[in-house]
Amino acid sequence: VISLGGMVVTSSIRVGGDKFDEAIVKHILQVSNLKIGQQSAEKIKIQIGNAEGDGNSNDKMEIRGTDAITGLPRRLEIDSLEVREALKEPVKQVVDEVKRTLGRTPPELAADIVERGIVMTGGGSMLKGLSKLISKETGVPVILVEKPLECVALGAGQAFDLFKDMSTDRLVYNNLND
Repeated sequence: VISLGGMVVTSSIRVGGDKFDEAIVKHILQVSNLKIGQQSAEKIKIQIGNAEGDGNSNDKMEIRGTDAITGLPRRLEIDSLEVREALKEPVKQVVDEVKRTLGRTPPELAADIVERGIVMTGGGSMLKGLSKLISKETGVPVILVEKPLECVALGAGQAFDLFKDMSTDRLVYNNLND
């Protein structure tokens, strides 16, 4: 939770896009005895992955991998309901951590968050239905940034520029005192 340019409450879990991919790989192996790679899992996540369905659509896609028993190549059709099941645990971890963090937020700031919302960034935030699920679970509006994949790098660059400017200001101030 950031307020007035500083971090008020911080928390971090190692769950995001890569963990979502790993969960898909593991689920498909357990349920269908099909070995797929991280790239295939990411493609599944992007095309039909979801944290919460709208109930009306059940997208499907064909995947290819290696049969875990025979070692031969095999095709399989997977649907968005199965992908949601695969992602259930890592998505729950993300939602639970958001709730824990909100629970540790001072009441004055919590009121602002309820009014202004939670801002989601990063590639994992692009999972279909995740923002809707977090909003439903917390009762807080959720905003997905315009460029979620780029915002971390852009923000780090802006922070670096601010740090550089602060260092320059400090040098000027120190030189004035000499």
